[in-house]
Amino acid sequence: MNWNNIKLIALVLAIMVLYAFSNHRNAKKSIVKMNVEFGGDENLYLTEGVVNKLLIQKYGGLKNVPKEKIALNTVEKAIEANEMVKSAQVYLTIDGELTSKIIQRKPIGRVEGDSKFYLDDEGKRMPLSSNHSARVPIITGNVTGETLEDVYVILEFINEDSFLRKNVIGIHIEEKDNYKLKFRLNQFVVNLGTVNNLEEKFSNFKAFYAKANKDKTLKDFAVVSLEFNNQVVCTKI
Repeated sequence: MNWNNIKLIALVLAIMVLYAFSNHRNAKKSIVKMNVEFGGDENLYLTEGVVNKLLIQKYGGLKNVPKEKIALNTVEKAIEANEMVKSAQVYLTIDGELTSKIIQRKPIGRVEGDSKFYLDDEGKRMPLSSNHSARVPIITGNVTGETLEDVYVILEFINEDSFLRKNVIGIHIEEKDNYKLKFRLNQFVVNLGTVNNLEEKFSNFKAFYAKANKDKTLKDFAVVSLEFNNQVVCTKI
């Protein structure tokens, strides 16, 4: 073995020792600060204080705990156990900051009945928040697991359309396959019927709305029905 190879091996070993020593010292350092960052919806249904309180209840506080004793996956799961959280990513910085990046769940409808809760963008139940009230369509009537599945389909369609998202403020469930919509600035009720052919139904409705709005006759209608194939049937006041 020549001298150059010996020097190369010695250099590699020195680097490995320094790396291991650095990792050991870093692991012995304690957490000096906790930081919470929220992504997604800017409205906070969950606050930094609530997250810190949750971690204190679970671990008795993480500040000044040696970094080597922190199981990041366990901390993530503890945060994700909160019903307002969609996902969480927890990591440690070199200077001892424990950062939690949290994506909140996003409500798209609010159920008002014997039970009050949000329906989120995955069609799951989400509890109401004491920190913020979402401005989403109100869901009333015959709320069941089956009818909520249909309501979720309607809400998804509404949220993809700027006109509907701006104007629809309520969905009333008469029964399975019989849904009614309430609009922000108009007194009439829209009988949607089933969730079949939503694209065609809403396309017909928007054509009717544009014409009636132009003719200034929207106020003359009590019921607008989209239940029948490829037509809008109106009942006047």
